[in-house]
Formats: sequence, C-alpha cells, structure tokens
Amino acid sequence: MEKELVVTSTAGLHAQIASKIVQAASKYSVDVNLYYENKVVDAKSILGLMSLAIPAGKNIKLIARGDQAEAVIKDIEKLLG
Repeated sequence: MEKELVVTSTAGLHAQIASKIVQAASKYSVDVNLYYENKVVDAKSILGLMSLAIPAGKNIKLIARGDQAEAVIKDIEKLLG
C-alpha cells in the first residue's frame, strides 16, 4: 500500500515526530519505507528519518508491504496530519 502525505508540522519532520513514527511503525510486522525527493529510508529507523531533514509543507510518500500495511500507514498519517 502506498500513500502520499504532507508534513504539516511547522517545524517539519523533527525528532519528536520522527520518534513517534518509529514507534508506530515498529508495532507492526511490515516493511514500511518513507520516500522524500530522491531518498528512501526505513520508517523504523530514527536516524534514517532525521537524516532526511524534511521541512514543513513538503510531500512524502509512504510505502508499506505486509498484512498490516493499511494499519501502519493510517497510524503514521495521524502523526503527520
């Protein structure tokens, strides 16, 4: 499953949100990747997410594979929305 989202936090994808994304993604036994520009990182990696330095208002894409793909994307969407 894939979903395009916008980072709405005025601080962009900062440490607190990145940490919550990692926690949400880690609850599920799925592969979930976050795409930003020409980069892709594992959404279960705090260092990977922080390395993207995504500013506010930018589009990202989540791609999850597995039985719980829809659930993990919905959880992460709530954190970014």
